[in-house]
Amino acid sequence: MTRQVRIAVQLQPQHADYSQIRDAVARAEEAGADIIFNWDHFFPLTGEPDGKHFECWTMLGAWAEQTSRVEIGALVTCNSYRNPELLADMARTVDHISGGRLVLGIGAGWFERDYDEYGYEFGTAGSRLADLSQALPRIEERWARLNPAPTRDIPVLVGGGGERKTLRYVAEHADIWHSFADLETLQRKSEVLAQHCADVGRDPAEIERSVAVRGSPRDVGDALVAAGATLFTVSAGGPDYDLSQLREWVAWRDAR
Repeated sequence: MTRQVRIAVQLQPQHADYSQIRDAVARAEEAGADIIFNWDHFFPLTGEPDGKHFECWTMLGAWAEQTSRVEIGALVTCNSYRNPELLADMARTVDHISGGRLVLGIGAGWFERDYDEYGYEFGTAGSRLADLSQALPRIEERWARLNPAPTRDIPVLVGGGGERKTLRYVAEHADIWHSFADLETLQRKSEVLAQHCADVGRDPAEIERSVAVRGSPRDVGDALVAAGATLFTVSAGGPDYDLSQLREWVAWRDAR
């Protein structure tokens, strides 16, 4: 399966007024991004810990109306914050609002302050992964029962690199696997993912490899493509949302 190289940007919903986030979304779509992501937290992850911050899914509904071409999604939704059936319905709704442009990015969760201040049980890494393993089939089952149904088979992106559990969930449920891996780690974990796919009877080529990138595509882009990655995500933070790195990666994509 030959995939087109795609470029995404994660607009961190922190330290900015919403008008600045809205402007960044417009600029990112105009710049040629294939996907625009936010993240699913309740407080900033960097900088002033009590700085400005906005909620993920309410924002995705607004992005669905604001944009016309790009795919949108969270990188990634925390499974712990919403009942799986509710999350499936939210995703289906944003899928319809956007005309079929939602990517459901999902992970087990990790930011303890979110849990403590919003009253969720933090548990352990193991318990959060176990919850994710139960949620993924429930989301799929709810999509099959909703009226109206989603406009398409909503792509599921699973984030993380745990070799024993997370990559197994990727093999079982994901259309996209997202990692923060360098080249060597990506190659090793892709081999682990391929074994999980063999165990569950799935072609690993069905799963798109996504990586978070920094710096210039001239340094790492071609090598990551050779290793199987085709979706590359840069990030931009508020309040200014400098998209120069996004434009550089888009230019590299277009020159290929």
